[in-house]
Parts: sequence; structure tokens; C-alpha cells
Amino acid sequence: MSSMLAVVMHGVGDIRLEEQPIPDIGPNDALLRVAACGVCGSDLDRMYKKGPHKLPLICGHEFSAIVEKVGEDVNSVRPGDHVTVPPMIPCFECTPCAKGEYSLCENYDYYGSRRNGAYAEYVAGPATALLRVPKKLDVRAAAMVDPAAIALHAIMKTNLTVGTKVAVFGGGGPIGLFAIQWAKLMGASTITAFEVTDEKAKLAKSAGATDVVTAIGSVTEAVEERFDVVVETSGAKNVPSEAISVLARKGEVVLVGIPNTDIVIEDESWAHLMRFEGSVIGSWNSFAAPFPGKAWATTVEKMISGDLKWEFMVTHELGLDGVAETIRKMSSREIHSAKVLIEPSKTTR
Repeated sequence: MSSMLAVVMHGVGDIRLEEQPIPDIGPNDALLRVAACGVCGSDLDRMYKKGPHKLPLICGHEFSAIVEKVGEDVNSVRPGDHVTVPPMIPCFECTPCAKGEYSLCENYDYYGSRRNGAYAEYVAGPATALLRVPKKLDVRAAAMVDPAAIALHAIMKTNLTVGTKVAVFGGGGPIGLFAIQWAKLMGASTITAFEVTDEKAKLAKSAGATDVVTAIGSVTEAVEERFDVVVETSGAKNVPSEAISVLARKGEVVLVGIPNTDIVIEDESWAHLMRFEGSVIGSWNSFAAPFPGKAWATTVEKMISGDLKWEFMVTHELGLDGVAETIRKMSSREIHSAKVLIEPSKTTR
């Protein structure tokens, strides 16, 4: 077999299911048979609004795979191994990489945006940038290690500990749902999720939120307490200002969501941040030394133990033939979704 099915982006909104050559591999690469790939919120805008770094492109970066073939110089993985795939491929040579700060790499590559990703039957990439996982770990769970690790990486930047009061904005999306669980596992005394729909509020409750707020408008009027740690995962225009407004004294807000418009911090929130001496922390990806880092290793460990739940947030599972229409509907908010998984084996030929 020399060809595969792949979902190819030729332009914004121009998404086609096509036959493509199976990618070649070099001596240090592995050919990966995609098992499952999650849809990330960034794909919605990339495929239907903003466009990618290059065209044509196969999107998809939250994925697990089975090693199909390896290059002649590869000894870190073997055919048949199950892997979860860190989407960022650091250069391992720049100054941040030399410090083990791989999320800050100056010359990185990235599946699904800078190089072809996993809305396809096969992907090729460097074997050193893979994380082997036990075969007892469901391949769908392995495809969700990336968003779970992103949530943990963000929380690890804060002082969250036993007794901390936590708020999660966007608490019904995948990263928010994992953030709720991590906060609970780390001993938070209360975890309040902020969401805009009843469906996502229910998911946040299932994840372990002690309270869920669906108020639209002034969130300070909807809650009586202030929070030591606030995790913002939505990237929505007004949410960072709202997140700052509910900080406790010396509180920390960590920004994870990716905005697609200018963000405005309201006067009252700015004054609140200053007078309460709060901290605003940026969090990007999830990688550290030894690559891919503690967040990834811990996520796999907690998924295997069952401490980190994932299956309850899966709302859609589909083949490659459903990718274009499903992501279009997600982008236009025609369907309710939490985690959507693409599984090439489910493709109707």
C-alpha cells in the first residue's frame, strides 16, 4: 500500500478528503499509524477562519498512534509500540531548549500547523519526539494526553496546594475539565467552574467542580468568594478581565486560552489586580526535560490509574470522512461538543 486517506486543507474552508502518498521516513524517523486524534479549538479557527502557516496542510495535533515502521538509526521505539505524540517538536539546540524549557523553543516544528498532522491514516516524524505508553492505555485516552498535560502545566505554574480555592473559566471544555480534576487531585478546597451553557456546566460538575456558575455579565455579582488560583482556558474576549475580577489577595490567574481578538481589561479589574497585588501568568504548551516532561508522564500515570477521567467528556467519535463537516459545525456553534475524537479506523470508504 502506497497511499492513504487524509483530510487536506487547501484554503480557509476548503477542506477535502483525499488520497495522499504515505509519508516517507528518514533514518531517525518513525512512520505512525494514527489511532485517534482530538479536535482542538485552535483547529476551528485555523481551518475555517484564520488559515495555517502553510498550504496545503493536514491539520490535527492531539493524537495517539501505533508505530508502523522505524528508520535504520532508531532504537527508542519499535513497530507495534503504542505512543502518544507531543505535537511540538523542539529544535533541542536553542537557548531555551538547552535549559530544558522546550515549550519556549525558538525554532520549533508543530504537527498540524507547521507540518502535516494527524487527520490522516499515517504521520511521519522524529522517533525521539514520541512517548511510549502501555498498551493497556486506551488509544483514545492517549490522544487526550496533550490537553490534559496543558492543564497540568498551567497549574504547576501556580502555588495551588491543599486548601487552595480555585476557579476555572471555560470549565466545560477539555482543558478546563482536566484543570478541574488536577485541582481536585492536588487538594483544592473548592473548585468553581464558570461556563456559558448548561451542557458544559454538567460536564464541569462531572469533573468534580464543587460549584458551577453560568451567569453572563458581572461574575463578581454571581459569586460571594474570591479565588487564590484562577485558570482561564477559554480565550474569549471578556473572560480574562472577569477572571482577574475574582482574584483573592495575592491571587494568581494563569492564562491558557488562545484569543482571536483584542483582549480588554476593564478599569475595575485592572484596579482590582493592582490593589490585591495579583499575578498574571502566561502558560504555553506543556513541555519540559526530560522531553516531553513531567506533565506528560504524570498524565499518563493518572490516566492508567483511573484518577484522571477522560471518557465522560468524549461527545463525538468519527472517521476522517466526517472531519470537515463536523469541524465546520463546531466553528459555527451548530453542535454542542466537548472532546471530539477522529479515529481513522471508523472512516467509511
